[in-house]
Amino acid sequence: MGPQARAVCSVLFLLQVLAEPPENSDFYLAGDYLLGGLFTLHANVKGTVNLRYLKVPKCKEYEMKVLGYNLMQAMRFAVEEINNHRSLLPGVLLGYEIVDICYVFNNVHPVLYFLAGEDYLLPIEDDYSSYAPRVVAVIGPDNSESTMTVAHFLSLFLLPQITYSAISDDLRDKLSFPAVLRTVLGAHHHMEAMVQLMVHFRWNWIIVLVSSDDYGRDNSQLLSKHLASHDICIAFQEVLPMPQPNQTVTPYERQRLVVIVQKLKQSTARVVVVFSPDLALHNFFLEVLNQNFTGAVWIASESWAVDPVLHNLTELRHTGTFLGVTTQRMTIPGFNEFRLRRAQARQPAPNRTSKGATCNQECDTCLDTTSSFKTILTLSGDRTSYGVYSAVYTVAHALHSLLGCNQTKCRKEVVYPWRLLQEIKKVNFTLLGHQIFFDQQGDLPVCLEIVQRQWDPSQSPFQTVASYHPMLQKLRDIREVSWHTPNNTVPVSMCSKNCQPGQRKKVVGMHPCCFECIDCLPGTFLNQTADEFDCQPCPSNEWSHRNDTSCFKRRLVFLEWQEAPTIIVITLAALGFLSTLAIVVIFGMHFQTPMVRSAGGPMCFLMLTPLLVAYMMVPVYIGPPTVFSCLCRQAFFTICFTICISCFTVRSFQIVCIFKMASRLPRAYAYWVRYHGPYVFVAFVTALKGVIVAGNMLGMTTEPSTHADLDDPKIMIVSCNPNYRKALLLNTSLDLLLCVAGFSFAYTGRELPTNYNEAKFITFCMTFYFTSSISLCTFMSVYDGVLVTILDLLVTVLNLLGIGLGYFGPKCYMILSYPERNTQAYFNSMIQGFTMGRD
Repeated sequence: MGPQARAVCSVLFLLQVLAEPPENSDFYLAGDYLLGGLFTLHANVKGTVNLRYLKVPKCKEYEMKVLGYNLMQAMRFAVEEINNHRSLLPGVLLGYEIVDICYVFNNVHPVLYFLAGEDYLLPIEDDYSSYAPRVVAVIGPDNSESTMTVAHFLSLFLLPQITYSAISDDLRDKLSFPAVLRTVLGAHHHMEAMVQLMVHFRWNWIIVLVSSDDYGRDNSQLLSKHLASHDICIAFQEVLPMPQPNQTVTPYERQRLVVIVQKLKQSTARVVVVFSPDLALHNFFLEVLNQNFTGAVWIASESWAVDPVLHNLTELRHTGTFLGVTTQRMTIPGFNEFRLRRAQARQPAPNRTSKGATCNQECDTCLDTTSSFKTILTLSGDRTSYGVYSAVYTVAHALHSLLGCNQTKCRKEVVYPWRLLQEIKKVNFTLLGHQIFFDQQGDLPVCLEIVQRQWDPSQSPFQTVASYHPMLQKLRDIREVSWHTPNNTVPVSMCSKNCQPGQRKKVVGMHPCCFECIDCLPGTFLNQTADEFDCQPCPSNEWSHRNDTSCFKRRLVFLEWQEAPTIIVITLAALGFLSTLAIVVIFGMHFQTPMVRSAGGPMCFLMLTPLLVAYMMVPVYIGPPTVFSCLCRQAFFTICFTICISCFTVRSFQIVCIFKMASRLPRAYAYWVRYHGPYVFVAFVTALKGVIVAGNMLGMTTEPSTHADLDDPKIMIVSCNPNYRKALLLNTSLDLLLCVAGFSFAYTGRELPTNYNEAKFITFCMTFYFTSSISLCTFMSVYDGVLVTILDLLVTVLNLLGIGLGYFGPKCYMILSYPERNTQAYFNSMIQGFTMGRD
């Protein structure tokens, strides 16, 4: 018998031992619960490769795990395809063994068996690079806990291990698990697909149920991290009790299930995420049906998303909508027929060495049970089966490369696991239209699908409603979901309804998803992308209404030309300018007359010129303020007023000196006249005012500024200086002092000749200026708006009119109406009358 034939008999012999186990043996194919699985590849030195598959059976027909049996058949189908392939591994046959891992309890014994040599001994060596164990590759198990237990042993030998459904992200750590590869996406992508599903349907209030093993704990923690970045809250989380493999439920476990379902019914959350192997779900859903809990959205992890046994519990369709995350639907040609193929009875091999040895590669006792699931397995597609199928082909392609195979033969040599691992990491081939290769973390980038359970016999039991692409990390191709709700409306699972635009969230309790909606006040807005829990204040030049989501520019307010108050003030200023110009003309024409000389002579023009300049500066109050206009307001106007008022003051003082003090202080009066005392006084006061104005301008900027109107915050008042009141009060203080002095001198000269008695005119001017300035300062201290600018301009124009018309108006009237009184003789007679009266 050649090497090939001897190898095949060896495989059949090993399988026979497992298919018909001796009494009290753990190694048999079918059982109460076919839970997880482990495939292994075995190669002998004669050029034959044997494939080994560990499964958990204990065959009772009504309790067999259909999916486990289906995965075993996928492995067998792939082996037969490869063995019948003419160009893949020519001259080399694949075989397999099956070992029961009992979910998680029987991992170590099979691994030690695989790592041992043909003599069943495992040597302790420093370097295993030249050591050839019984197997060269392992496929499985199907859960993360068992996979990591097995991987800690296999990684020491760098023996390739390909798992088809262990999703734990811990397996991506190549320092701890250098020999582990996966034909399924890691837990990160499964969680991301779940979270994006919740985000799509706006579910932010969920319940999480987990099994009491590492699978439940690890995946719930990972889900919590993903939920935190999407503002999705967990109402509560409960641990489902794990029953014994015989599904016996203790009174304590029964009570726990009752309490959990009661909490589900009391919660406002309608979305329930379940991380658990199907072992813990049968009794739980029976309790759900017992308490008649309905209206939920159940989101299944990949461990039970397409489980056909739970699907046969048709009453579950009344509890709500079932969605699940699972691998992409695939179709393996010919697999459906192979799965249910009746095995031909074979006689035991003549060289059997064990009581239970047989070459029967079918679980004939359980075949009838799997036949009842033919329809659902066919319609649901080969999802997880493709992971097993591709894993077998991956090892075959790696062996093909390692053995240097061509179209007709392969080299016959010892296959060391570490060399095979290197080839597996480099595989890149197409299988059923899909590219098979592994990334740096040893994962096969395959797509996920969101499926919905359908109980309509005419439809696929697991309808695809969305796809998840790992490269994009996004859900795509989202389709309609048949919701088990009135009018097929999307279920609502929110602790609080979404706030209206412009409302901030105020957290109630410990969950950020539970909140009250508070209106954003005027002047604030809500930027949901930045912070939906606090209203942000608007910038100083912007404003917002209540519940606004953005701010708008405040309307800039200043004195405009077309406004009625502006037109009135400009009209008064124009009349004042023309009247002052007329006064200048009249005084110029009658400059040598006693009336003009008694009014001040040349000093009259010193007073009239600033008045004309001040009238010409009135337009600087209108329009948006600029640096120049602010400079004119704060400097030129006040200096012009100071010149006029200082002239009035010195004029009143001079008249009193002539009539009352010249005789008493002749020398002082002589110096006053000789050194042009009036002009020196005016120059000194003007210089002092210039220093005050310069100090104000240095201490207070002349740059225009804006500030909100307290009465109407939608507008911004444009002014020259936010401290304009202080500047005005400081600049006016000297003028007010001069007014008091001028008024005192004028009052002292009230008994002078009528032609020289200007007390009532000066008193009128000074009193008007004094009261208007005080009133303006008082008004500005209690009001802040554009009306201040209008009032400031009006007071300025009225003061100009008061000085021009109140002092010079009567004199012009006398010059024009009573020319006979504007003679030297008339003035002399008035002086003589005053002198005789005093005597």
